[in-house]
Amino acid sequence: MKQFTRTRSGRLLALGALTATSLMVITGCASGSSGGGSGGGGSSTGTGGSEAADYVIGVSNTLAGNGWREEMICSVKAEALASGKVSKVIAISKNGGPTEQIQDLQSLISQGVNAIILNPADREKLNPIIAEAEKKGIVVVAVDSPVTDPDAYIAVNDQKEWGRMNAEWLFTAMGGKGKFLYMRGIEGVPADTDRDAGVQEALKDFPDITYKEVWTGWDYTKGGEIAVQEFSAGKYQGVWTSGTDYTVVNAFETAGVDPVPVTGQETNAFLGQLIDGAPGAYITNPAIIGGVGANIAIRALAGETVDKQTILTPRVIDAKTGMDEMKASYDPDQDALYNATFQIEGQTTFTPEQLKSCKGPGE
Repeated sequence: MKQFTRTRSGRLLALGALTATSLMVITGCASGSSGGGSGGGGSSTGTGGSEAADYVIGVSNTLAGNGWREEMICSVKAEALASGKVSKVIAISKNGGPTEQIQDLQSLISQGVNAIILNPADREKLNPIIAEAEKKGIVVVAVDSPVTDPDAYIAVNDQKEWGRMNAEWLFTAMGGKGKFLYMRGIEGVPADTDRDAGVQEALKDFPDITYKEVWTGWDYTKGGEIAVQEFSAGKYQGVWTSGTDYTVVNAFETAGVDPVPVTGQETNAFLGQLIDGAPGAYITNPAIIGGVGANIAIRALAGETVDKQTILTPRVIDAKTGMDEMKASYDPDQDALYNATFQIEGQTTFTPEQLKSCKGPGE
C-alpha cells in the first residue's frame, strides 16, 4: 500500500508560488465606529495617528503548539515588521479557554499595547474585556473567528462556507451515500461551531450520508491516532477533517486499509500527499489571517478608514481542478504543518522571508 508522506524541513515557497486565495471584503461598519473605530486614535500613550508612531501590538492565542496558529502569530510579526510602524509585538500563546484568554487580554492591556490581535476562544464571553480595551483607545481585531463586540474589527476565513464546501465535495466524492468520519476541532470554539453549521447545511442535500463525530482538538498527532482506531474498528467511505488531514492519510497504511477521500486545508504535507495520488481535496484557510489582522490594526491606528469586517472566501482544490496549483504551492523541503498560502493581495505586505523568520520588530 502506498505511503503518502515526504520529508520536509522548514523552507518557504518563493513568492511566485503562492496559493491564490479569493478575497471578498464585506463592509459593515457599526454606527459611530467607522474610520479608525473606537481605537482609531491609538492608545492612551498618545501615539495614534502619527505616521512615525512606534505602535506596540499584542497577540492572544489559546492553542499553543498548533502549526496553523504558530504561523498565524508569525504573520502578525511579519506584517508588523514590514509596516515600519511597530516597535514591538507581545505574543501570549498558551492553551486555554475564555477565562484564560480574558486574563491574557488583561495582561496585554496592562502592558500598554496600542492594538490587540486575538484568535477568540468564545464569540460572546470576551466582549467585556474587549470593551475595556477599546475604552482605553486600543484597536481590537478578532482573527480566524469572530466576536460580537460591535466595535471590534473582524478578519476571518468564512468558516461556515469552509465547512459546507468541505462537506459537499466529500459527499459528492462518496457518491452521495455511505458513512464518513467527522473529525472536528475544539468544542465551543467559534470556528468549529461555524464549520459545523456549514456541514449540517450540506447534509440536508445528502439524505443517504451518515457520520460518526470525533473531536481532535486540532492536534495532528491525536487526529492520526483517532483515525487509526476508527479505521481499524469500522468502515468509512470518507473523512472530513478540520485540519488534521495528513496524519489521517498516513493512518490508512497504519490501519492496513485502503484510502478513501479525505478533506482538509492547505497543509504542506497534505498537498504532497494529494500530488502523490491520495484521494481528497483541500479547502483554503490561510493561517496568515493574523497578518491581515495586523495590517488592519496598523492602518486603523494611523487614522485610515478601515472596513469593520474582512472575510476571506474559501476555494476547493482537488487533483482534477487544481493539480498545477498544488504543485506550484508544494515544497518538499518545507515544514509539514506550514499552511501553503503566504500572501493575500491588498491585505498583507510582508515577504516570505519575513514570514519564515518569525521575528517581529526589535527581535
